[in-house]
Amino acid sequence: MHAHLSPRLVGASAPAPSAALARFHGHDSDVDSDAPEVSFRFLAKLDGEDVAVVAQVGENLLRVAQRYKLPLEGACECSIACSTCHVILEEVVFDSLEEACEDEDDMLDMAWGLEETSRLGCQVKVAENFEGTVVTIPAASRNFYVDGEVPRGSTH
Repeated sequence: MHAHLSPRLVGASAPAPSAALARFHGHDSDVDSDAPEVSFRFLAKLDGEDVAVVAQVGENLLRVAQRYKLPLEGACECSIACSTCHVILEEVVFDSLEEACEDEDDMLDMAWGLEETSRLGCQVKVAENFEGTVVTIPAASRNFYVDGEVPRGSTH
């Protein structure tokens, strides 16, 4: 992990520049070490935890959340075979994404607390327009490990 990406940073919000986000399919982020950094927040509805994060453009939301030890499971390890990394995006970010593929739509149909701006965190790459936004983690998820183990994934 890069020292400048340490967990639980307190960040300031800034205006959200526009940029398109790309679909991410079935493997971890392959982020260029020179990619720009973006500050945004995760809000966990279960306990109200609001965590400011810093991520590099190109990282997927699941891996960012896991790095900050947030309650986003990702049981299928980014293979679009579960809905445990379900997140709710702000409309400005959601509208900039490519449409979800059929596999993602099928998994979202099984997600608890589905909303119009729901996506799978493993399929959304951080882009510059995340700056200052909030990504909401629903209060519940389907498919959690029985023993409470949460995959943490790799860091870049």
